Amino acid sequence: MPSPPLQSESRRHARIIAAWLLLGCALVAATLVVGGVTRLTGSGLSMVDWEPVSGVVPPLSAEEWEREFAAYRDSPEYRLVNRGMSLAEFKRIFWFEYAHRMLGRVIGLVFIIPFAVFLLRRMIPRSLIPRLLLLFALGGAQGLLGWWMVRSGLVDIPRVSPYRLTAHLALAVLVYALTLWTALSLLRPGVGDGVGGGAGDGDPGSGRGAGLRRGSAVVLGLAALTLLSGGFVAGLDAGLIYNTFPKMGNGWIPPDLFGATPWWLSPFEDRTTAQFNHRILAIVLLAGVTAHWWACARRAPAPARTWAHAGFAAAWAQAALGVATLLLFVPISLAALHQANALVLFTALLGVTFELGAKPPRAAPRGRGRPRRTR
Repeated sequence: MPSPPLQSESRRHARIIAAWLLLGCALVAATLVVGGVTRLTGSGLSMVDWEPVSGVVPPLSAEEWEREFAAYRDSPEYRLVNRGMSLAEFKRIFWFEYAHRMLGRVIGLVFIIPFAVFLLRRMIPRSLIPRLLLLFALGGAQGLLGWWMVRSGLVDIPRVSPYRLTAHLALAVLVYALTLWTALSLLRPGVGDGVGGGAGDGDPGSGRGAGLRRGSAVVLGLAALTLLSGGFVAGLDAGLIYNTFPKMGNGWIPPDLFGATPWWLSPFEDRTTAQFNHRILAIVLLAGVTAHWWACARRAPAPARTWAHAGFAAAWAQAALGVATLLLFVPISLAALHQANALVLFTALLGVTFELGAKPPRAAPRGRGRPRRTR
């Protein structure tokens, strides 16, 4: 039977909103990658002012470029790291940071304009409005957090705080994950809500299905933790030491592990400890993804298996990229691929977790089946 007109219209609206959110995901992913390249090229401190409106227009004349360069020459990075840099060299690092900031502004416009249109046309379900407002608030907070991060490198020491860098990364990943989950929920209603039941091996409510779902959540959480540990590796430039694998130098455990004072700050402030932790987390994640992939390949529903295959491939590619980046002393191209593929892996694992929350068909209420035959 054809769907009722109202139901068909609602589904069409859901697909439009999902496509809009997926576009937002793509822009957030691009911003993450460009932000990583900005960090790798040492461009993040090239713009010493935050001008949300007037900063949209870059320097256009020779006089404007000279004013921008003069402001940069007053910064600690120029005085302590880049003294003697030419205007042409400054322009190269300026454009990376400018692109990163502009992508953030584009994301805001791509969100707020369609949101207002959809709201006026009553295309958004009421239950979805609070979540979309939350995403908008988190996006605004991300911009403020980014400037707070940059400010930490404009005072005395020309290096952003690894704490603020990792917080900036964490919030970006959170926005990406919530946006993607919301889009998938619109495209696949009834999936990802964690409601179980049924008797098949792949059903979330069965013993094996519930185990798959718990395992997927654990692996996804481990991926997020590994990704954030990579933020501290980047913030501390910890990839530039111990460029050997599988050992760190001549041993499995480096002698200067936990070198910060107090020692419990070492995972966040000591380069050796940050790299060691990232290695251990990456190895555990690789083993966890492989084991979960094997389980999903045997028992999960087809959509979850597809995501699991993608996660398995991304995990092994990520391991190879990570080792190559380390052994080659962090070339920008490989390091950028490593960071981009981390998001690919996270996306695949989130997709598995979403699909394993499928709601199975409801069983018919007792007493409403065929009548029993009596003798």
